[in-house]
Amino acid sequence: MSKRDYYEVLGVDKNATPEELKKAYRKAAIKFHPDKNPDDKGAEDKFKEAAEAFDVLNNADKKARYDQFGHDGMKGGFGGNAGRGGGGFSMDDIFDQFGDIFGGGFGGFGGGRSQGQRVNRGSDLRVKVKLTLKDIAYGVDKKLKISKLVSCDTCSGTGAKDANSYTSCSTCQGSGYTTQVVNTFFGRQQTTRPCPSCNGEGKIISDKCVTCHGEGVNKSDEVVEIRIPAGVANGMQLSVSGRGNAAKRGGESGDLLVIIEEIADENLIREGNDLIYNLKLGVIDAILGASVEIPTVDGKAKIKIDAGTQPGKVLRLKKKGLPDINGYRHGDILVCVDIYIPESTSSSEKKTLEEMRDSKSFKPKDKGQNIFEKMRNYFR
Repeated sequence: MSKRDYYEVLGVDKNATPEELKKAYRKAAIKFHPDKNPDDKGAEDKFKEAAEAFDVLNNADKKARYDQFGHDGMKGGFGGNAGRGGGGFSMDDIFDQFGDIFGGGFGGFGGGRSQGQRVNRGSDLRVKVKLTLKDIAYGVDKKLKISKLVSCDTCSGTGAKDANSYTSCSTCQGSGYTTQVVNTFFGRQQTTRPCPSCNGEGKIISDKCVTCHGEGVNKSDEVVEIRIPAGVANGMQLSVSGRGNAAKRGGESGDLLVIIEEIADENLIREGNDLIYNLKLGVIDAILGASVEIPTVDGKAKIKIDAGTQPGKVLRLKKKGLPDINGYRHGDILVCVDIYIPESTSSSEKKTLEEMRDSKSFKPKDKGQNIFEKMRNYFR
């Protein structure tokens, strides 16, 4: 099932201010809050959908990618959560990330989320990957050596020496959460927060692992294999779910965020999905016509230059450019003809050129349109 447009979900336009986005999100969250709509899976889905939309539109970088590439720009073919690649929020994600919008907690309808041990999440990692135009044209598999936090082998990520190395947290009595009454957007309400003493784990380690010293993680190198889809663009961020840092003392690993860095090609200039090549054509070839080779992303293509080709003419090699990341279209190579004029000539060449100059064929018929005007109009 295809996702709805994020602007439609929140009922705002593309120029909505941050305050208008928050107001729209609050309205949707109140309407579809699970405690207000018990046993209504549809309302819960809309509640998560609104959170996902707000997460994207309230972030300048994500909003820019979404405006340019739609939902595909958020996931990049990798999966993951909405804010980290487009796959949906869990209820814990929503309460953790957006509780402050509602005045200190997302309670208000029976205390918000159900209580229990807090699930730790490791931090995300960011890595830049350099790609050639050929990599972008066809997609590419990459092996990345990442220095990251991994689960400790000695204690299996628990941080404890053994199963008897725990005591129940006295602050929260093992629940992982503390309760307090606060003034919120909804009025005076009871909210829950992760316990500050045990960081929401409900227990304290009394005898720590000697290898990781109670952290549950160690620094290590790991090779991650990823598939980068065709059609990505410079600066685009893709997400590999669960391949970031491991969480301390168990839990969910963070994501690996892959930032695309495009290597400039020595011959071709990228303009969206099209590629531009500036052809230096000799004046004689322009007059008589010729067959020339044009560089492409994976080799060369031969094209015919008609006799009498004028400077500034643009030739199009269809579907020789880059694919759209959504797969809807394929770009072209645009060959812009630039006539080369020799800086010096021999005496015999000069004599021949002077004779040619007197010929009617070499007399300009009119001034014509300026070459820069032609190019500017062509790319409008």
